[in-house]
Amino acid sequence: MVRWSKPLVFLACLGPLAGLGWRAYSGSLGANPIERITHTTGDWTLIFLLITLSITPVRKLARQPWLVRYRRMLGLFAFFYVVLHFLIYLVLDKSFSMHDIWADVLKRRFITVGFAGFLMLIPLAVTSTAGWIRRLGGKRWQALHRLIYASAIAGVIHYLWLVKADKRKPLVYAVVLSVLLAYRLVVWLRPKPRAAKVQLPAAAEVTEVSTN
Repeated sequence: MVRWSKPLVFLACLGPLAGLGWRAYSGSLGANPIERITHTTGDWTLIFLLITLSITPVRKLARQPWLVRYRRMLGLFAFFYVVLHFLIYLVLDKSFSMHDIWADVLKRRFITVGFAGFLMLIPLAVTSTAGWIRRLGGKRWQALHRLIYASAIAGVIHYLWLVKADKRKPLVYAVVLSVLLAYRLVVWLRPKPRAAKVQLPAAAEVTEVSTN
């Protein structure tokens, strides 16, 4: 089962895209299909970001270290869905008009913050391989990948500013993200245990240990 777990998770992550494709094929995307597809891909971007951020606290609190094997895949699927989200906006909504897109970025604050969140995910996706970890070094790689926090915050704010009336769903995302960030803040602020001093045994004890 463990052997097939990654392919199964991969297929499950493609489920939202398959669902969108089926609804498009069956003509059940509603009166405004572009808006439906845009909102759905945006939702799944946030969902995958939050799932990715939940891997560390869940594996530590539940003592399930094997969960870490899925973190990179889930993070890359967050990037995959945000790319789809942007491409739908670029192609279907703006018809490749960079002038209109740039005007939106400058004038509409929810697009400004959403675009910033998208840009922050690009270097994370590019440097997600083991080769990039070696090139950057562990500490610099970890520092760079903390951009996921800022990107997730930008994504939630993007959604909150986008919605005019019913804000329940973006508020749920905001609460979940707040809990995940609060966990990391508590861990960061918690006093680190001092390294235990290694006490060398006396000469007689060395002899005794070596003969056992």
